[in-house]
Amino acid sequence: MDLASVRIITADIKQVVSFFEHITALPAVWYTEDFAEIEIGSVKLAVGSTRTLNFFGEGMAVPASNKSVIIEFRVDNVDEVYERIKDSIGEKLVQQPTTMPWGNRSLLFRDPDGNLINFFTPKSTEALERFQ
Repeated sequence: MDLASVRIITADIKQVVSFFEHITALPAVWYTEDFAEIEIGSVKLAVGSTRTLNFFGEGMAVPASNKSVIIEFRVDNVDEVYERIKDSIGEKLVQQPTTMPWGNRSLLFRDPDGNLINFFTPKSTEALERFQ
């Protein structure tokens, strides 16, 4: 089994896709005006407009209401990434780069819909071993 994608449903697809293109420095592939994907390693970050929910039925997902999931990206140098994106995340910053007790250096912020995003770099020997 492989994790193929994580999908965000949003009322403002252009804003959310643009945000993720900027923070990942990767281009999105638009399949329709209501659906785009950004390929990140072996997983795709998919973004769908609320209109895509019509295929699944009423009330299947509610945009901008996530309170329990953090989308995490392992990056080579979280401090360098923070310097590149800090102006664009502005008040959405939750935590500046901080070394966590489990050995990752972590940057936590929110996307335009309020979803939590974590960029991290393994720093301790134990953390580095987990990602080899």
